[in-house]
Amino acid sequence: MKRIFLSLGSNLGDREANLRDALRRLEAPRLHIKRLSSFYETEPLELAGQPWFLNIVAEAETSLFPMMLLNHCQQVEREMGRKKTVLKGPRKIDVDILLYGHFVVNTARLRIPHEKMHERRFVIEPMVELAPDLPHPVKRKTMLDLFAGVKGQAARRLPRSVPS
Repeated sequence: MKRIFLSLGSNLGDREANLRDALRRLEAPRLHIKRLSSFYETEPLELAGQPWFLNIVAEAETSLFPMMLLNHCQQVEREMGRKKTVLKGPRKIDVDILLYGHFVVNTARLRIPHEKMHERRFVIEPMVELAPDLPHPVKRKTMLDLFAGVKGQAARRLPRSVPS
């Protein structure tokens, strides 16, 4: 089993219900979610004028190989009605693979670690909550060190400590 981290986000409809639904759907015989970060409400980064996101990071274990994991995540998105109509636009659900053990994957369809995770507060802040001393397999810095370098993007951790 490999230790993985997934980032989930939603900015359409009942964002919290969307995230909870996606987490339930991600759970599978070969993927088990172990821990969750708090929910974070964050401003959109690359396309202004859309609703704010609700984000969460999940730590999980899987025996799925990286491409199988990607297919599983994309299947969950499709089942929940995700349609990619506007690049970086509003979405009911978005599931990204952040880390897959200490492996690096670089293909046309998949890049692990996620290529922009170190620039995104909505990813790094919840990662610090779950694994502050975990090193990034390419940057060779801990999540805590990476968080110190993140600039911009308004985000707030929601009051409840861990989603149920």
